[in-house]
Amino acid sequence: MKKFLISILVLSTTFIGCSTDLDINRDPDLLDPNSAPLSAQLPSGIVGLIGSEGASLAIIGGMWSQYWTQSNAANQYKDIDNYSIGTADYNFAWDGMFDALGDIRNVKKRALTEGNWKYYLIATTLEVQASQILTDFYGNIPYKEANNNSILEPKFNTGQEVYDFMIQDLNDALSKDLSASTGSNPASDDFIFAGDMTKWTKLANTLKLKIYMRQTEKNKAVADAGITKMLADGVTFLDVDAGMTQFTDAINQSNPLFEYNNRRLNVATNLRMSTTLASFFDDNADTRKAAYYLPGNSLNQGDFTNPVGAGTIAIVKLSATTPAYLMTKEESFLLQAEALERYKSGTGAKALYDAAISANFSRYSLNGAAFVSGAYAYPTAGTFDQKLEAIITQKWVASFPGNGFEAFFEKNRTGYPKTSAVAQSNTSYVSGQFAYAVNGTTAGLFPKRIAYPLSERNANPNAPTLIPITTPVWWNK
Repeated sequence: MKKFLISILVLSTTFIGCSTDLDINRDPDLLDPNSAPLSAQLPSGIVGLIGSEGASLAIIGGMWSQYWTQSNAANQYKDIDNYSIGTADYNFAWDGMFDALGDIRNVKKRALTEGNWKYYLIATTLEVQASQILTDFYGNIPYKEANNNSILEPKFNTGQEVYDFMIQDLNDALSKDLSASTGSNPASDDFIFAGDMTKWTKLANTLKLKIYMRQTEKNKAVADAGITKMLADGVTFLDVDAGMTQFTDAINQSNPLFEYNNRRLNVATNLRMSTTLASFFDDNADTRKAAYYLPGNSLNQGDFTNPVGAGTIAIVKLSATTPAYLMTKEESFLLQAEALERYKSGTGAKALYDAAISANFSRYSLNGAAFVSGAYAYPTAGTFDQKLEAIITQKWVASFPGNGFEAFFEKNRTGYPKTSAVAQSNTSYVSGQFAYAVNGTTAGLFPKRIAYPLSERNANPNAPTLIPITTPVWWNK
């Protein structure tokens, strides 16, 4: 993914100017990692990460979060939609993420040596961002020995080890005195926050919160202790979007999901409106439906053999200039709301929940006030499970289009949205409930992970044995 998005670096000169030594005519992968300025390597790592998680992993996440389903007039994503994705599929997602991590980890190593705590915090946060997505999708991954040129066959750490390492690394980076940072300051080479370290600190804190929260079902003592301490310490969390906004409607310079689906495949109609999210919108008269999809009917999840005319099925709206997010403020607000419900008796949770809904409607120039007080009113007098369902359901809706993998992970952690006991063609189907794909190949079991890619299995004898995609990762409820 980094290779086809690397032209974004040309665009980035608008923001970087002449203050760095970045040569836009050279592939950043060919720069000497031990001598190139940090400002020349950081953009490559960011672009690689955004490109990998924002393209193929976003396609998989959106499919398995049932935002969209494979068109019944095309074939591109049938293996995702019917749960037959295997070791030979989407190797470039794994390769691209670790390629990006190579740049990011080199920035981190160099920054540590130089005492440049600003770049160190940025690189560590990006390292954790990528690693969290990888381990939540694949389970065990190389972490401690990854991206080390002297270790060609890195060992795989268990998912729980990776989680512990991510917390340790974030704590280490957050403990550094940014005012004592030496060397250059990140600026326009930082495509996320343009060198605003207050925002990077908030993102790092929010990633910590997410990592702890994801362990609430299977590592409760660690989650409880970690989140309770963060709340007691009064750390600040993300209250703005964390993402790349520098996209234009041009080849190799557009949003990675749009670039991958609409340009690279040259078929902009592959992704169609799933009955799952469409029925939820319809049941609640939610005005976001028109922002997510073009007009038309929905297609039941995985029903790509349906002979109904494809021209009647709504197409997913994707834009070349949509930002690609590491994390949105909606996700942050809803993470905080859940934390307050779990550990602060709900004090302040409603305000954050309401703010998240309002922010997501505003993202599409819509007014969500009527929904905050109406269809999506916070169940203040309800049980914890009812409140959790409301929070996770809104996170599901708000993660569209590019962060559907987070909704997929949260569905696996919490069980929300609920799973339908009947097919979507059944009159008893409840709107918004997940349905097993009509053409599913896993005997009624939903996917829980991605299979390790053939590229890794062929190159690294330490790669684990094949694990069925229906096998939950370690923290899965």
